Amino acid sequence: MTRGGTFFITLPKKWAISNGIKRGSIVASLVTPDGKLIIDPKYNVELAPKSIVIRPGPYLSREIISKYLLGYDIISVEAKDRITPKQRDTIKQTSSRLVGLEIIEEDYSRIVMQCLLEPSALPPEKILRREHLITSGMCRDSVVALLEGDVNLARNVIARDNEVDRLYFLLVRILRTIIQNPSLSEKLNIHPIDCLDYRLTASLVESVADQSTQIASYAIKFEGLKLTDEVLKTLYDFYKIIHVTYEDAVTAFLSRNISIAESVREKRLRIEELSRKTESSANTLPIEKAQDLVTIVSLLNRIYDHSVDISDLTTPKVSQRAN
Repeated sequence: MTRGGTFFITLPKKWAISNGIKRGSIVASLVTPDGKLIIDPKYNVELAPKSIVIRPGPYLSREIISKYLLGYDIISVEAKDRITPKQRDTIKQTSSRLVGLEIIEEDYSRIVMQCLLEPSALPPEKILRREHLITSGMCRDSVVALLEGDVNLARNVIARDNEVDRLYFLLVRILRTIIQNPSLSEKLNIHPIDCLDYRLTASLVESVADQSTQIASYAIKFEGLKLTDEVLKTLYDFYKIIHVTYEDAVTAFLSRNISIAESVREKRLRIEELSRKTESSANTLPIEKAQDLVTIVSLLNRIYDHSVDISDLTTPKVSQRAN
């Protein structure tokens, strides 16, 4: 410590040499919420693209997705002899499901894909908001399709699920990149410890989209069936409070608003009451459709459970955290 109050620290010689640190080198420092100091020796150094080669196999699509999620920039699929038409279709369909992944080279035995996205231009909050907006619309439209017997709207809901999956995969990729790159964490103003909460929330939002897709599938099955006024009213009232709690849960997480988060859990008794009321109204339907309505109620209850889980991930703003 100097007289002016400045502290000096020494770095392990072996570590400094292996990372090319010498007199005048610039390193970055990042302070985590729990007080840890991270030293990044690669400050402002442009990282070389990460590449990997995979061989065509029975799980080709899964392998491409896993490498994308792990942050690889260049993914090459190389066959010993040739890539079959079926494998070629799998590669193209899989790359179309992954945001930013484009085929840049292709011949009879090799296909090269490259991710053209710049991570620093994609804040996790922005991606999560987009994923949530699509999912929220799917939740609303799936029930509207059921209540109004609109089969085309139901099919549109099912089609939108692909976009939610694309955004979820993109967010996972960005979060993993942030965890491995402290300087990117600093640029995007997100601590690595927050990445886990974003990952869990994004997964729950994606699950809400899945529940909405299933409700839309039941709306198609209900085509031509006129629902009674009792079913229409109870189902709408039940859906409405479920949708509000989902919206509030994501809003609470993104704004770090604890009071909104608490309001989600506080609606449980009212939701349980409306759930029972909606199930009871199923008695006015043919037995097969009554069973389907009970399943729809279960799917809506699951959306509420996901909303509670999202609200539970809400933490106070940094300025409000305990020192």
